[in-house]
Amino acid sequence: MKKVIHLLIICSVLFACKNTVKPDSVLNDKVEGNLKYPSDVLPFMKEWKILLGDGTRTDSLVNFQKDDFFYVETENGTDWVVYKTPNSGVTSRTSSNTRTELGEKRHWIPEEGGKLTGTLKVKHVSTTGDATAASSYCVVIGQIHSGEGHENEPLKIYYKKFPGHTKGSVFWNYEINTKGDNIGRFDYSTAIWGYDFSVVGSSPDRYPEEPTDGIALGEEFSYEVNVYKGIMYLTFTSENHETIQFTKSLIKSEFATKKDIPEQVIKVYANREKGGGVEREKAYAGELNYFKQGAYNQANAKSTKSETYDGNISKQYANGSYAEVWFRKATVGESTKPSN
Repeated sequence: MKKVIHLLIICSVLFACKNTVKPDSVLNDKVEGNLKYPSDVLPFMKEWKILLGDGTRTDSLVNFQKDDFFYVETENGTDWVVYKTPNSGVTSRTSSNTRTELGEKRHWIPEEGGKLTGTLKVKHVSTTGDATAASSYCVVIGQIHSGEGHENEPLKIYYKKFPGHTKGSVFWNYEINTKGDNIGRFDYSTAIWGYDFSVVGSSPDRYPEEPTDGIALGEEFSYEVNVYKGIMYLTFTSENHETIQFTKSLIKSEFATKKDIPEQVIKVYANREKGGGVEREKAYAGELNYFKQGAYNQANAKSTKSETYDGNISKQYANGSYAEVWFRKATVGESTKPSN
């Protein structure tokens, strides 16, 4: 009799398990249901496509993430979208630099314009490189990129920090839309907080003085890029720094003759094949452009002698050869009339 009772109990348990234990797919769905995607934090993801540092591409970013490159971190109750990319990986056809970076699907001419904002902090830049190379220890955190002609960049917003320094620099570069062929193209750099692009070390391992008004790793700041009727309005804000604003025409060049080439450019490009050109008079007028945002790592081995561990991404991450940028707020859309 006891055996019969035990058998009935076992059968009852098995029946209950069959009807209450979820299949693996349902369990996985429950786990994945707790996962926060970048599109949960920044709802504008449907406006973008992305290229990751390992070569992954997608133009469907709603409920998309990839560990070690594009994902969400929560810090002190705040969700951040992480963009992370090594010094060496898979790059786009027009660059030697890796990126985990959004590319806007909508293209627009400067006369039509558009607006991009971002609130972010840079968590890491490469700790290897050549201090005499202007792009060492740099990451680009926002761009306007041309989709036609020479496909140059009328705006690149940079963060740069030398090894051993607490504070780094934020600056923006304007790349000319070169007249004729693209030989002689150059960037002109403007400091926001800290130094501009042209400040470099006196030797590969000797750095300039730390900037007194710079931005530290992990320190939050914001930018607004508003292109309105061909004019680019830039605003940079940070809680512990003065708000800085700039205005730059994208439809009329400041660099249309040889005498217009700034001394900064002559210095930076003195030993390079490019840097002596001029810009077409109408700059980027009538040319399709689009925004980019994320982490565009500038520390490639070719130009900055940065360490890449033969392209092994895990080793690069473990040894500081990468860039990592966190965004908690960002928007993209149509331009707005400037308030002043």
